Amino acid sequence: MAENEPNGLDKGAREASSYAKYMGLAFQMIAVIGIFTFAGYKIDENTGHDTKWVTALLSLAGVFASLYLVIRAVRK
Repeated sequence: MAENEPNGLDKGAREASSYAKYMGLAFQMIAVIGIFTFAGYKIDENTGHDTKWVTALLSLAGVFASLYLVIRAVRK
């Protein structure tokens, strides 16, 4: 193992670690957007709206929230 490798990880371990990190971020994005969209759907369903405005707004808010989380995680 080379002495200049950070944290004692070889190239393959670093790549696997990066892959796992970004896959986790992708699943986190899906979960955040899904939860916001589901909440908007339920609100629209319970209020009886003809046009699903709350679903659209909350799904858009979910996209922005997930992008914020990704940017914050990548900056670290």
